[in-house]
Amino acid sequence: MSNIKFRVLVDQDEDGIFVAEVPTLPGCISQGQTRKEALANVQEAIELYIESLEAHGDPIPPPITEEIVEVKI
Repeated sequence: MSNIKFRVLVDQDEDGIFVAEVPTLPGCISQGQTRKEALANVQEAIELYIESLEAHGDPIPPPITEEIVEVKI
């Protein structure tokens, strides 16, 4: 078993709930009252998503790699 890193986007909605989404895994979204809770919940969602892919014989999408560019404003 190996570790795979997935990019997770976290936004706070208009009600103050933190929503975490995994762009590489369509429909893999979770939420929480805090950012930390949303991240813990989406980690579990990712694990369940991958289990489902494996159970159906579907490939696991490769993680998205990204670079962060800093600009002075």
